[in-house]
Amino acid sequence: MTVESIDVAPRRRPVQARSRERVDTILSHAAAIFHEVGVDAASMSAIARQSGMSLASLYRYFPNKAAIVHAIAEQHVEKMERALRERLQQLGLIDAVDVLIDEFYKFYRTEPAYSAIWSGVEAMPELRDLDLRELYSNAKDLDARLKEQCPQIPDDRRWTASLLLPRAAGTILRLAVTLPEDQARQLVEELKCMARAYVRELVS
Repeated sequence: MTVESIDVAPRRRPVQARSRERVDTILSHAAAIFHEVGVDAASMSAIARQSGMSLASLYRYFPNKAAIVHAIAEQHVEKMERALRERLQQLGLIDAVDVLIDEFYKFYRTEPAYSAIWSGVEAMPELRDLDLRELYSNAKDLDARLKEQCPQIPDDRRWTASLLLPRAAGTILRLAVTLPEDQARQLVEELKCMARAYVRELVS
């Protein structure tokens, strides 16, 4: 079986509260294991054991480890999309640069299993699809805000900028979380300087 054909759809869609709680338990324990040992070293049996269920019960919810990875990644994307929309509406564009970069850095640094999962984004087509979905969702929100506040920016440049800013920031922040804290903070501060300068030039 090639990586392109791996089934990442959950076997059971949780409808009842008890089933949703069971899925949340699985994903929470799986995230902790991925964070501790990495995705490759984690096993379905370890996830089942930590989740307090049999391996057969776990397979009734998820067909394989890739499906669990995908489900956790979807949670990450949904949380980040909500955070971006909430903060973007509250701030001016220049102020939003600092706040959003700090918020996302904190998310990348503290969300269980984030680094372990997304460091392998290129190896899993389903994660690449999620990554692109997040990028275009963020870009649409940013493009709408820029169009509202800066109608003088040509449409093609505005859309290019709306793609560039979240992609460039996300790439650098994912690097930052792999570094020691002092180096990471320095990299984040330089990223904010670069992003502020670009936004000022864009809206001038």
